[in-house]
Amino acid sequence: MGRISFSCLPASWHFSLSPLVLPRLLLPSFRQLLLFGLLVGLLGLLYLVLVTGKGQDSWIRKDNYFHRHLARVTDVEATDTSNPNLNYGLVVDCGSSGSRVFVYCWPQHNGNPHDLLDIRQMRDQYRKPVVMKIKPGISELAKTPEKASDYIHPLLSFAAQHIPKHKHQETPLYILCTAGMRVLSDSQQEALLEDLRTDIPVHFNFLFSDSHVEVISGKQEGVYAWIGINFVLGRFNHVASERDAVVEVQVPGGDQQEVLVRKRTAGVLDMGGVSTQIAYEVPKTVSFASPQQEEVAKNLLAEFNLGCDAHRTEHVYRVYVSTFLGFGGNAARQRYEESIVRNTLTKNTLLGQHVGETAESPLLDPCLPTDLQDEVGPATQKLHLRGTGDFDHCRQLLQPFLNRTNVTHSSLNGIYQPPIDYPNSQFYGFSEFYYCTEDVLRMGGDFNSSKYSVAAKGYCATQWRSLKERFDSGLYASHADVHRLKYQCFKSAWMYEVFHSGFSFPIDYKNLRTALLVYDKEVQWTLGAILYRTRFLPLRIWRKPHFYIPFQGIFSRRPSKESTPTGVTASPLSTTTTCFWPASWLSSSPSCSTCCDSDVSTAVPRSAAPPLLLSG
Repeated sequence: MGRISFSCLPASWHFSLSPLVLPRLLLPSFRQLLLFGLLVGLLGLLYLVLVTGKGQDSWIRKDNYFHRHLARVTDVEATDTSNPNLNYGLVVDCGSSGSRVFVYCWPQHNGNPHDLLDIRQMRDQYRKPVVMKIKPGISELAKTPEKASDYIHPLLSFAAQHIPKHKHQETPLYILCTAGMRVLSDSQQEALLEDLRTDIPVHFNFLFSDSHVEVISGKQEGVYAWIGINFVLGRFNHVASERDAVVEVQVPGGDQQEVLVRKRTAGVLDMGGVSTQIAYEVPKTVSFASPQQEEVAKNLLAEFNLGCDAHRTEHVYRVYVSTFLGFGGNAARQRYEESIVRNTLTKNTLLGQHVGETAESPLLDPCLPTDLQDEVGPATQKLHLRGTGDFDHCRQLLQPFLNRTNVTHSSLNGIYQPPIDYPNSQFYGFSEFYYCTEDVLRMGGDFNSSKYSVAAKGYCATQWRSLKERFDSGLYASHADVHRLKYQCFKSAWMYEVFHSGFSFPIDYKNLRTALLVYDKEVQWTLGAILYRTRFLPLRIWRKPHFYIPFQGIFSRRPSKESTPTGVTASPLSTTTTCFWPASWLSSSPSCSTCCDSDVSTAVPRSAAPPLLLSG
């Protein structure tokens, strides 16, 4: 009689059952099992094709989705510098406290006019981003501008060591200065920039022209940040996917009846210590409450084409960018403290009181955690505070500091803000938006205003002694410090008011995500800068070797023996303009026959260039 044995290994016991014990229906033959399996497989395949597959396009979409995620994985691999088809670019961010050089790389373009260059941060053999920072900021050399090139030399030497030497002459270099340089006088700025323009070509063979070094505006910096984040998020890809939200766009400068449907881009909120910034796409034409408001809006709206062909509209964007100095977390706290010191001293004088003059008679501050004692004001007018931890009361006290007006379409300081289609929008909140939600509240990520408000109320109302014990026990984020603990209550209320009262986001808004990184990496505005400045590279496979030829472009570069590519004789086309770049860039591409970037030692006929409204 046949038997069925069951064995549990490595155990040393066995048991068996006779088939007579089980009904025959429970013991089908091998042929029946095979037929049943084939039937289930066919039904499953039919379901995928007819119900969820929706034809071949679905398989293509899933494949593209897979490859997009695979690209994020390969983005952290060491850069293969032996690849002859890899191109490089440098951006030096000259900030207020220091300067950093970022090295980027990208493969040959695939020739599809719908796609942008696949620019990524270069990574060394240890898979670390190729970045170097020096201190202090270049603005510290305002009185000794002749030292500017010496100051920048270590950064460029570092970058040159990571880029194959034979690639240097075709590697564009940009030196872009931000807030620290903006506060200098025009003459001081120009003296520093002139030293860089003159000396860098003498020591380095990168593609570098006069237009490659400049002081950029806050508006430009905001646009570059917006471009960089949306590029990393894949919002400039034109691959159809059911996962992607779309938006209808009236193309700037085109026929008002022309409507383009494409991926919805993400807006950016960034609150630092000194300033707060907002940037988002304005997909449709907006109306203005007055001619004065329209004039202001011109300086806040940037219209640009990220694509190669000026006549294509897939990558034409209209972005609103506004920066609010004094509205950062630390600056707001300073304004608040100055206000309460001024008001308290005035009230004490008028009423003969002594509130806040000693720790025994402190001024009660609802924006500090319960029973936290603090001192504010100058040494001669010290004011003693004690926290009462009242989140809602704190919010009320902070509302006047937003400087809101009743003007239609206005935000902080009464500045114009175009309407936002809140139901069909998405925003990412960085810096203080992330720290306020994550450092102590541990709520970073998808923002829920109601839950955030409850958590902030609870934190503010907690005794300072208890908060300190939690901190000592390591219950908060590793980078949170005592300063964060002391002013978390204030900053929580300030962030809440800026978001809901300043920028007018609804209380039930669900599409804000606070983040420190995007896809596990920090996204710098420099990525957006190089994307924007290489937007006119031809959409074709570049041929090798490069032959450099002169061409009269829309920028000037002084003839320089040192800046001429190896083996090429400088032949000025005019007394002021000589340019060099690979002849293959001026190929007979059907869509971009002379489509090269004026910012990378190439040129675009003026008639072919789209409006570039990034100044201001």
